[in-house]
Amino acid sequence: MAENSKKVMITETILRDAHQSHAATRMSIEQMLPVLDALDEIGYYSLEAWGGATFDSCLRFLNEDPWERLRTLKAHLKKTPIQMLLRGQNLLGYRHYADDVVEKFVEKSIENGVGVVRVFDALNDPRNLETSVKAIKKYGGICETAISYTTSPVHTLDYFVKLSKTLESMGADNICIKDMANLLLPYDAYELVSRLKKELRPETKVHLHTHNTAGTGDMINLMAIQAGVDIVDTALSPLGNGTSQPATEPLVATLKGTPYDTGIDIAKLLPIVQHFKGVAAELEKSGALNPKVRSIDINTLIYQVPGGMLSNLMNQLKNQGKLDKLNDCLAEVPNVRRDCGYPPLVTPSSQIVGTQAVLNVLSGERYKMVTKETKSLLKGEYGQLPAEPNPEVVEKVIPSVKRITNRPADDIAPEYEAIKQTVIDKGYYEQEEDVLSYAVFEQVAENFFKWRKANKDAVDIDLAHCESKVYPV
Repeated sequence: MAENSKKVMITETILRDAHQSHAATRMSIEQMLPVLDALDEIGYYSLEAWGGATFDSCLRFLNEDPWERLRTLKAHLKKTPIQMLLRGQNLLGYRHYADDVVEKFVEKSIENGVGVVRVFDALNDPRNLETSVKAIKKYGGICETAISYTTSPVHTLDYFVKLSKTLESMGADNICIKDMANLLLPYDAYELVSRLKKELRPETKVHLHTHNTAGTGDMINLMAIQAGVDIVDTALSPLGNGTSQPATEPLVATLKGTPYDTGIDIAKLLPIVQHFKGVAAELEKSGALNPKVRSIDINTLIYQVPGGMLSNLMNQLKNQGKLDKLNDCLAEVPNVRRDCGYPPLVTPSSQIVGTQAVLNVLSGERYKMVTKETKSLLKGEYGQLPAEPNPEVVEKVIPSVKRITNRPADDIAPEYEAIKQTVIDKGYYEQEEDVLSYAVFEQVAENFFKWRKANKDAVDIDLAHCESKVYPV
């Protein structure tokens, strides 16, 4: 064991990434409520319970106000900080938003109950984190900046250490290694954590987030712990492993009685585990949870597809009656990624690359059909790509278009007040948070507002026009 052995802290993901990875983020607040008080007593570092795809899913599929969900969570989680996942300048949506919207979103998130904000940029462009990091610090949140881990010719150990030091200098309290596709092999994890603990300030916590898609997650966590990692993410076993995080209970048992002992009592976890077994069964019965996502797939190391993206990609193909094309689409993902300059596959780049891979396969010709998001990615509207994209693809997709080199948000004028006035004019405004819901998911939020009004007025309303598209996450 490493000389710097110490108690390991755990962030529990059962309320967010676990069901995002296994069940397309379909767990409702009603399914969480019975065990929130018990979860609060466990002694976790934090409970990841908001952000990511939960915001979209609440509005689009569950008829829940995500802000009300957050307030409900906070009412029960009095001891344990609520952690959220934020996509930097993308917030929780799929484009860059103006700085005034980003700051207001962070302010309201913390005001409504978020304690720890894990913020990342899909391209690892620090410029896309500047506004959110400043806002997190301004409004009193714990700022956990994440490096989106991936493998490619440009993503070396030195690259990630340099990036981490840059983020620390911007004000990060914690540095998270965000291994969303389970690509960080155990010995590489040991080396990366060792370097970070050596080169970052002593007070900066290193937090590891991985999945168990390729079956290496438990070993990654254990090697990182021996290298001195401060916090690891796990998910209670009913929604752990597979494309989700490594299960909580085995790690707690493994570390018990060692210098790394988490201090968590497994006996207190058992009733909570039993509850979520029932929730998992409900999600599977509803069709939201596909049992395939619970199995190990070493092809992940080739395709680099994160868990949430995989489960939603399968749903997309299933809805189109093309599930037999899944392997072809997965095989095309690394090709599109290389063409686009090796972006890490995490929202929104995972959505962009995944959707383009599907189009390339189903259309029968690569880049015959191109999404506007793929064009924007190549143009630089999402930030600086890790490497130069394929010039032949650039010429085919965006011929004669000048690529952007500045911080993309510099080109976006303040928009919060105009959006607020729109929400007021349409009669949807009930709380300031409604403006943010509308800003991030305009049509989806509008459909929800209509449902909310109809429900309050006890009036039937035809929402057959509501979008039902499933986005990879």
